[in-house]
Amino acid sequence: MYAFTYERPTSLDQALSLLAAGGQALAGGQTILASMKQRLLSPEQLVDLSALSELQGIRQSGDSWVVGAFARHQDVAQHAGLRAALPGLAALAAGIGDRQVRAMGTLGGSVANNDPAACYPSALLALGATVHTDRRQIAADEFFQGMYATALEPGEVITAVAFPAASRSAYTKFKQPASRFALVGVFVAQTATGARVAVTGAGNGVFRHSGLEAALSQSFTPEAVADVVFDASELNADLHASADYRAHLIKVQTQRAVQQALA
Repeated sequence: MYAFTYERPTSLDQALSLLAAGGQALAGGQTILASMKQRLLSPEQLVDLSALSELQGIRQSGDSWVVGAFARHQDVAQHAGLRAALPGLAALAAGIGDRQVRAMGTLGGSVANNDPAACYPSALLALGATVHTDRRQIAADEFFQGMYATALEPGEVITAVAFPAASRSAYTKFKQPASRFALVGVFVAQTATGARVAVTGAGNGVFRHSGLEAALSQSFTPEAVADVVFDASELNADLHASADYRAHLIKVQTQRAVQQALA
């Protein structure tokens, strides 16, 4: 690594001041520390957000669950309230990486990084979540803007994510065996306004699939997915899977997710 300074502020105001002065936010460190070790990033100052009480906790607020940005993956996976109300979200968190990653990685860090194969962005899109920052609230449909790109402005910090309740939810993914990221992951949610389906790992970033949503809004069953047409022209193709195979996986993973949600 290159030389850098390390700060661990104890208030959000202090953290924001350090970030405004050019510091780099550090959450769970699952991406940034690896990038620094490979000398892909060389921040002059790291601002560790782990001591900020404003970013902690999981609580119910009306019909939504508000998850602090610094909630670890294992916290989300093991929270009894989330497991009952949003089983898809809890199961998603339980399947991220390995035990060490789940003990360190955070919801806010994953959402802010917006890796195109990360799991959490699909949950935000499918559940119609709202990202809370120190400045504003951003709907998930407006937050994710392509590979590693989000609506966050320089120095803006995610404080929490609010997930509306859903009558049913589930997430399934076909793992890339080495990284355990999603080769294709699909999150389905049955809401009061219809079905929502978000796909990760298959394209340039997380996206909703209108054809799947229309079919499942008509009939929330695995069979409803059978006749949906998938366009592979804009999907990823690499040494792990062709675009056509990823299109096939979207259908299969959607059917499995619906089966889980109904179960």
